[in-house]
Amino acid sequence: MTEPVASRRLRPPEHYRLVASVRPLTFSPYDPCARVVAGTLWWATRTPDGPATLALSPAGGELLAEGYGPGGGWVVDRADAVAGLRDDLAGFAELAAGHPVVAELANRQRGLRMPATGLVFNRVLRAVLEQKVTGKEAYRGYAAMVRHFGQPAPGPVRLLLPPEPAAVAAAGYWVFHPFGVEQRRADTLRRAAAVADRLERCTDSAEATRRLTAIAGIGPWTAAEVVRVAYGDPDAVSVGDYHVPNTVAWALAGEPRADDARMLELLEPFRGHRGRVCRLLEAAGIQAPKFGPRAPIRSFAHF
Repeated sequence: MTEPVASRRLRPPEHYRLVASVRPLTFSPYDPCARVVAGTLWWATRTPDGPATLALSPAGGELLAEGYGPGGGWVVDRADAVAGLRDDLAGFAELAAGHPVVAELANRQRGLRMPATGLVFNRVLRAVLEQKVTGKEAYRGYAAMVRHFGQPAPGPVRLLLPPEPAAVAAAGYWVFHPFGVEQRRADTLRRAAAVADRLERCTDSAEATRRLTAIAGIGPWTAAEVVRVAYGDPDAVSVGDYHVPNTVAWALAGEPRADDARMLELLEPFRGHRGRVCRLLEAAGIQAPKFGPRAPIRSFAHF
């Protein structure tokens, strides 16, 4: 199906930046499920109404949202949320003003918005695969899994749909081995897939966090990575991350290293928008000084 089944025009705020705002929806420029082509986001997903692809294109100061496939109407209805246009910045300017670095970033990145897809399991797939491995390892496993389980997405751009939860739940852990995914992460994915319906019925970020962290293998880091994108939660902080505590401490206090407790202490003045501060630091490319060797890239696929 190459013709959209639904479309609408959206009015973004002044200075809005589409590509920067939807960056969390793409794993890499080569993501098999989502990519930006000539300034247009193409995002393939599974919806309650069926497979869909959403196209978000700048058009004369507006955004044109077009939906393809059986779920095309569903994604078009949510297009403003996916684009981050429902992101509520109330109170953030006042909080940001309390720290010169955050105030500068809030101004420089004022066109950045936080997307909210309304879909939980799609993000669980990526977050679990990112647990305790390098980004390259995580992407390699994700792309291989999507190619194995995925199906062609509707629309004119060649994309694949994310795996069906039932297919992931039914697969033995050894199916994931050739993707470079060891049994621990494979079993976590399978457990989450088995309760995907309940996860999708969560009404807000807090409920989703409770249900996610009740699944063996999913902790605060994974839950925060999920709810920040599924619900656009501006306060979700990825506690347990390898880099984020150092980044926060370096940017806000000039300290090259920190643990989670110190990170949370520095972020406390921005409560309600702590995840937003982390997102601004990431978008600005701020990194703490690097010491020591890089983490090795491993593969479990041939053992």
